[in-house]
Amino acid sequence: MLSGYIKEIEFNDATNREGHAAKVYFNALFGMDFNRNADNAINAALNYGYRIILSAVNREVVSNGYLTQLGLFHDNMFNQFNLSCDIMEPLRILIDRLVYHENFAMFNSDEKHKVVNILNETIYIDGGKYTFLNAIKIYCKSIFDALNDNDTSLIQFYRYEL
Repeated sequence: MLSGYIKEIEFNDATNREGHAAKVYFNALFGMDFNRNADNAINAALNYGYRIILSAVNREVVSNGYLTQLGLFHDNMFNQFNLSCDIMEPLRILIDRLVYHENFAMFNSDEKHKVVNILNETIYIDGGKYTFLNAIKIYCKSIFDALNDNDTSLIQFYRYEL
């Protein structure tokens, strides 16, 4: 299904293939009854984790002299973090994986600590082994280098091993 959606993507996602793909993806992870709008522990954990990553990316965007509001693909005038949202997209799966493996039944302070601790997980990037938080710095800097040099080959993607 996902492969089919890729072939059907149109400019500005006019047919909402990204939304359909997201539904298929989350249903595959958390079951056919799962809904990203539901008020439950899984969604709370996902949202919390995404915010943690977004905050770390925001810090790197600003510290490298860029504006968080001016995105490449995200361009919502009400979103103050369009660029950060663009940059964090490939990182979201690490939160998805954590939440999937933890299978939270509730989301309180102990669960929040587990999610925030992802920043201390080991990530492989740029030929080295780093905490996720430090890998975010390397990843963001590589994106800015790629933008400045107009060379996407400069982007350093992470590797995560269980």
